[in-house]
Amino acid sequence: MHHFIDRRANPKGKSLGNRQRFLRRARENIKERVDRSVREKSIGKGESVPENGEKITIPAKGLKEPRLYHGPGGNRRHVLPGNKEFVVGDTIDRPQGGTGQGGRKASEDGEGDDEFSFTLTRDEYLEILFDGLELPDLVEKATVETETIGTRRAGLTTAGTPNNLNLVRTMRNSLGRRIALQRPSTKSQRELEAQVAELEELDARSPSQEDLLAELKLKLDGIRRKRRVVGYIDPLDLRYDTFVPEKIRNSRAVVFCLMDVSGSMQEREKDLAKRFFLLLHLFLTRGYEHTEIVFVRHTHYAQEVDEETFFYARETGGTIVSTALEKMKEIIDERYPPDEWNIYGAQASDGENFGNDSVRCRKILTEQLLPVCQFYAYVEIVEEAAQMLLDNNEAGEDLWQNYRQVKGEVAHFEMQRVSEPGHIYPIFREFFLPKVKG
Repeated sequence: MHHFIDRRANPKGKSLGNRQRFLRRARENIKERVDRSVREKSIGKGESVPENGEKITIPAKGLKEPRLYHGPGGNRRHVLPGNKEFVVGDTIDRPQGGTGQGGRKASEDGEGDDEFSFTLTRDEYLEILFDGLELPDLVEKATVETETIGTRRAGLTTAGTPNNLNLVRTMRNSLGRRIALQRPSTKSQRELEAQVAELEELDARSPSQEDLLAELKLKLDGIRRKRRVVGYIDPLDLRYDTFVPEKIRNSRAVVFCLMDVSGSMQEREKDLAKRFFLLLHLFLTRGYEHTEIVFVRHTHYAQEVDEETFFYARETGGTIVSTALEKMKEIIDERYPPDEWNIYGAQASDGENFGNDSVRCRKILTEQLLPVCQFYAYVEIVEEAAQMLLDNNEAGEDLWQNYRQVKGEVAHFEMQRVSEPGHIYPIFREFFLPKVKG
């Protein structure tokens, strides 16, 4: 949920209640503008929700806080600094021209306010867009998660493999041990060696120099012996990073997009279907770490295709809807085990189907697909002039009637009709608003 926090001090002349009403009004305006932008353009990544954010404009009236003003009438005294025109008792004419708040017409007098524009980030935009919606898990089944074995660091140990050697801790232990045992430094050894070499180079040494040379050699032997005993790095100094196995849960979801591409599905119908599919994909990617999307198009036969072919291929044919449902079940059996994947289905069609195939579609849904799906949505795209179908859910073709029976039997199956882009987002919110669980 998006929150707006007002950190201003309570200004004079404005009550706290008025300020709170202003904040609620601003939040509603932002939500209204986001919803409107969804209805007006596509939801595809990089189109309506660019990576660098979305510009939102709030009307000026939505930014005004209620204030108390002196009404007209009554006797009032004003102090007008710098007045050179009026004296006590003069009356002041009412100003001519507009004193309204903005507008498109020019005004010689008065002042107005521009609309307030700002940019929402992509995450903020999607957060407001999906505010109040929840992932459909209406079959009371916990979100499916796969468990993989990973590793995590678990401190240090005195034994391990060379590639896990912690050099920093090893050298720190070595330094502490050498200081504690007073291991002679390399510098002190070299200084003694230089003094011994200097005395040995003398051709004639005095007795005192001979005694000094013997003393230095004895001291040098002691340093060398102690350096050999107290090594630079001892096995006791070694420290290794240790790792322990850990179960990592990864939630995964797959979205099946099924679309009728027969001759009756024109560009308008395909565009409406694309808007719904992309909105569904954006919503699910916010709820799952890993989301895949599978495109299945069908005429009198079904095939899995890529996104470009799904939306723009010109191949047409007859209409047998059950082929798409059978293809979806085939792909699930091959690649997406229900115990490892959250499976969602979205189907778009104009409602036409061949012969008695609609009965077969109902059986495939109720017996094979819906038991393994978290949610399944059917969107029927009708003509723009078909207001009767939009107002009456009981009227419709054979496919719609069979799907109505499925909706009455299964809680996580939803169906709606659309006829224009402005219908897509409202029905999407209706699909995913929290349901009361009895």
